[in-house]
Amino acid sequence: MLSIVMLDIKLIRENPEIVKDAILKKGVKVDLDKIILLDKQKRELLTEVEQLRARQKKEGTASARQAMQELKSEIKNKEEALSKIEPELEMLLLELPNIPNADVPEGKDETGNVVVREAGSKREFSFKPLSYIELAQKHELIDTERAGKVSGSRFGYLLREAALIEMALVRYAYDILLKEEFIPVIPPVMIKPDVYRGMGRLTRAQEEERYYLPADDLYLTGSSEHTIGPFHADEIFNIKDLPKRYVGFSSCFRREAGSYGKDTKGILRVHQFDKVEMFSFVLPENSSAELENLVSFQEKLYSGLKIPYRVVSICAGDMGFTDAKQYDIEAWLPGQDDGLGQYRETHSASNTTDFQARGENIKYRAINGKTDYVHMLNATTLALGRTIIAILENYQNKDGSVDMPEALVPYLGFDTIK
Repeated sequence: MLSIVMLDIKLIRENPEIVKDAILKKGVKVDLDKIILLDKQKRELLTEVEQLRARQKKEGTASARQAMQELKSEIKNKEEALSKIEPELEMLLLELPNIPNADVPEGKDETGNVVVREAGSKREFSFKPLSYIELAQKHELIDTERAGKVSGSRFGYLLREAALIEMALVRYAYDILLKEEFIPVIPPVMIKPDVYRGMGRLTRAQEEERYYLPADDLYLTGSSEHTIGPFHADEIFNIKDLPKRYVGFSSCFRREAGSYGKDTKGILRVHQFDKVEMFSFVLPENSSAELENLVSFQEKLYSGLKIPYRVVSICAGDMGFTDAKQYDIEAWLPGQDDGLGQYRETHSASNTTDFQARGENIKYRAINGKTDYVHMLNATTLALGRTIIAILENYQNKDGSVDMPEALVPYLGFDTIK
């Protein structure tokens, strides 16, 4: 894999104001002026070393031994200076976020997000709807108490019908996406540090969120897209093979750093969860359309389950580090907020443009023979635990029983949790 530079170095050198604006909008702390200075020093040193080596080669046989020793010493000094500059520069370059698209809403946090549309009918209940935690307790579907004894806080067992619903959801998602020519994949859940950095998922700010295995120098992945993306690292696609789309299933691992006190009960925010994920490699001119395409698949799945939801355009300050544009889908959960209901995030969809492709060195060869970086996109197909929550709360009955979405019944073999 090549040295990791996530943003186009020409952009940083020639249009630093664009990069400064992105840093400001995304609220990332990184010293761009220092990056520009170190980059200039590095290029000057490389030029000087190259010139000295040329002199050394040219004058090697004719020069006096003393002059050659001085040349050799000068080259060594400059190479030592380079060896100090390069690691610092690369570390700082890795802290630069992707540039937000022009149509991304401005804002510092989730209050700047914009609802694009709402879909589905919110059910009118003749009774106060229960939360999924209350329904799960009634039917013994989720056990966080025993999980606490075994693994600690923010873990849970899925039991009985809940376990079957998860399996049904995986098959439901795969069956729909296989018709759309997605390639099914079960990816690894461990990843090398340099590969993780290439995906833009291991900045200093992100490390606290990751589970690290020091004996093996490996990280547990926070999503299957983290290992699907590098699948084509250091490869060049033939243009006729794009777009290339994958749908992957895996367990995901997150420390939930910074979420102290939030959703501590139940399985809404946990350290380990299962997810089905979409991933696309496309031509640069097609990535904006592909993002809309991925969101349409997300909507198709939730519409099929008849779960009310809304699509939200994420503002620059709340958007992911790697993202140029991001949408979230939030499901309506009628049992939240003591039966008043709340929208909660269940999906995200992101266009990372060429940001991750540069990090993993993934290109395509155009018809004219030239190569350029592909654009890479990822999108949640189904966050399985949160979709189970949405089903339990939206399909509950007054007697505490829970009907199943019609689309899942063929996979389940039952239509009600009684």
